[in-house]
Amino acid sequence: MSSFTCLNYHLVFSTKHRQPFIAEVWQQRLFDYIGGIVRQQGGVLLAAGGMPDHIHLLAKISKSVAIADGMRDIKANSSKWVHDEIPGQASFAWQSGYGAFTVSYSGLDSARRYLAGQKEHHRVRTFQEEFLELLRRHEIEFDERYLWD
Repeated sequence: MSSFTCLNYHLVFSTKHRQPFIAEVWQQRLFDYIGGIVRQQGGVLLAAGGMPDHIHLLAKISKSVAIADGMRDIKANSSKWVHDEIPGQASFAWQSGYGAFTVSYSGLDSARRYLAGQKEHHRVRTFQEEFLELLRRHEIEFDERYLWD
């Protein structure tokens, strides 16, 4: 029998020290580039959203790519792209960690709306508050002393 998977992830990560590096004028180009990385991995970027200090990706990940390997490639290659393509971004870097939360097929529309509403959402909540809420909602244990870089 063949193997079948439906591996949808809500991926969240910030810039190093949550610096507001991601300008709105080139944010969509960054998402498009990341979409290409995900496609090269055999997946599909379903949606993307974010703020100057972090991004959210909704992606269908290939069954042949471990999430840690996929995230390493997404972050390394997109960081290189920013350095090469966006003037004045020599200091750009991603934080070392990330959040990866599974999304059921029936939850994809809700996740898309969440990503699309980032600007409104962050009028009242910081990235740190949002990320802590995601960890708690998914019952992931953490020690906040080691959470931020």
